[in-house]
Amino acid sequence: MRTHQDIDRRSLAMVRRIVAKIDADPERRGLAHAKRVCERWVAQGIGSAPEWLQILERPWEEVRAILLEESDEGQRLRQTDPFCGILTPNERWEIYREFRQS
Repeated sequence: MRTHQDIDRRSLAMVRRIVAKIDADPERRGLAHAKRVCERWVAQGIGSAPEWLQILERPWEEVRAILLEESDEGQRLRQTDPFCGILTPNERWEIYREFRQS
C-alpha cells in the first residue's frame, strides 16, 4: 500500500516533468493551458480554482517555484494544480511505473 509520502513524491516527480516541458517551450503553452483549465474550474465553482487563478497571474518563474516547493503548502497546492493534460498518458504511466518499482 502506498503512503501519503509516496503519493507526494510521485506528485512532485510529475510536476517536475511538467515544469521541464514548460521550461523547454519558449511559448509556455503549458502555462496557457493551465490558465484555461483554471478559468473553466472557476466557472464550475471548483474550490481551489480562484487561488490557482491568482497564482497563474504571476510570472512563470514564481509559478514554477510554487509548483516545485517541497513544503506542506507545496504539497497542498499540487493536489489540485490545473496542469492536468500537460503530460501525455505515456509520460504519466512512465512515472507511475517508476514509483511502482521503487
